[in-house]
Amino acid sequence: MSLESSTPAAQRQPSRQDQPLGLTVHDMPAVSPAAPTRAGRWKMLAILLVCASPVIASYLMYYVVRPEGRRNYGELINPQRPLPNFTAASPDGRPLPMTALKDQWLLVSVAGGACDAQCQQNLYFQRQLRESLGREKERLDRLVLLTDDAPLPAALAPAIKDATVLRAPAAALGQWLEAAPGQSLAAHLYLVDPMGNWMMRFPAGMDAAGAAKAKLDLERLLRASGSWDTPGRPAGKAP
Repeated sequence: MSLESSTPAAQRQPSRQDQPLGLTVHDMPAVSPAAPTRAGRWKMLAILLVCASPVIASYLMYYVVRPEGRRNYGELINPQRPLPNFTAASPDGRPLPMTALKDQWLLVSVAGGACDAQCQQNLYFQRQLRESLGREKERLDRLVLLTDDAPLPAALAPAIKDATVLRAPAAALGQWLEAAPGQSLAAHLYLVDPMGNWMMRFPAGMDAAGAAKAKLDLERLLRASGSWDTPGRPAGKAP
């Protein structure tokens, strides 16, 4: 019989595998203090990107992904032209700086006070386009710019209801807005963005088919700017 087999079990030394697991502070695995800090920064960056993505996307849609590829009806103005720094006047003579019209999409028509047939047609489509936007219409104001001192016919009252009507010098308007070759300023409708930039001109002689295409342009622009543009002042309530 061997010595090991004759030794009582109680006197045997426990094997290394039988020893209880013991950990001290010195046994803990080393962790780099920079690891959690770096992970936290990446998480914070991811959260910021998620929060900012709607704004970034809208600016990309509006300024980079131009609607030319979509065959837009209106002509984009490049470079855009900011609202001019001159003072217009309401029909009752109240002065108003043009720059005060910022913070609202503006659908603009230009006409003489007498308002001929073309003027009346533009006023009609100007109003219909705004109404066709449904709940988004509060983001768009109709701006009628009169270039002379002729009194407005009483019959125009329904056409300009809820519109902002201002008298502005024709020469000053000609330095800001520009008609297509061979056309007059009064032949077009113009679009100004909430930052005060004239950025689109609709073709002269708009008809029902053209108005339907112009509506698509307006809807695309309003969607693209939806994350940073909100309804501004009530329609027809200039500052």
